[in-house]
Amino acid sequence: MSTLDVAAGAIRRDETVEIVLLLAFAGGFIDAYTWIIHGVLANAQTANVIFLWVHAMGGEWAEALHFVPPILAFTFGIVIAAWLRRVAGERASALSILLEILFLITIGILHNRLPDLAGTLGISMVAAIQAAMFVKVEGTVCSTVMITGNMRQFVENLFAIVCGGAPLGTLRKSAIFYALCAVFGCGAAVGAFATRSIPNLALGLPVVALLIVLLRFEATPREVTQ
Repeated sequence: MSTLDVAAGAIRRDETVEIVLLLAFAGGFIDAYTWIIHGVLANAQTANVIFLWVHAMGGEWAEALHFVPPILAFTFGIVIAAWLRRVAGERASALSILLEILFLITIGILHNRLPDLAGTLGISMVAAIQAAMFVKVEGTVCSTVMITGNMRQFVENLFAIVCGGAPLGTLRKSAIFYALCAVFGCGAAVGAFATRSIPNLALGLPVVALLIVLLRFEATPREVTQ
């Protein structure tokens, strides 16, 4: 979608601020969950690769191999997302949310019996599907599963405003990316608290966030006005 489309008010429903913020909350939550329970990161595969090679170079092969399953699961999740886009077209985003919900419910059920399989494989696939399917907010590239790029966008747009001559809408864009970073952090905080307090029920919270997203998809036209 071009900047002109967004300026004119035509925004894809999977790029609306409300939906992207809900997804960012879920993204932060499940990263905190997998770090506390399994010692890996569901979303940040960069960190998993670094930990893998740090341990491998120290000859700590068991510790290094601990980070391989989430990397492979994330890769498989990307394939699932690509397949959904190919076969489902406009319905791919909604179907991906439904799939995330089903995965998280299944993981919650299996957690006590197969914790490693459920956590490092299932949640990394959920994270990958979300990372691949939801890549823009109001026409601008963003991420709902990590904040590095969002933080860069926030700072760059804020700098442009301070220096003057920023294009129309820059302040709004900066605020959106700040909100993405903040909500992701809130999701991680809530995820850490819930995982330590109610580990067997913690995944119910991101499921609720994703259910709200799914309901919003069904209630919102494919393109909404801004």
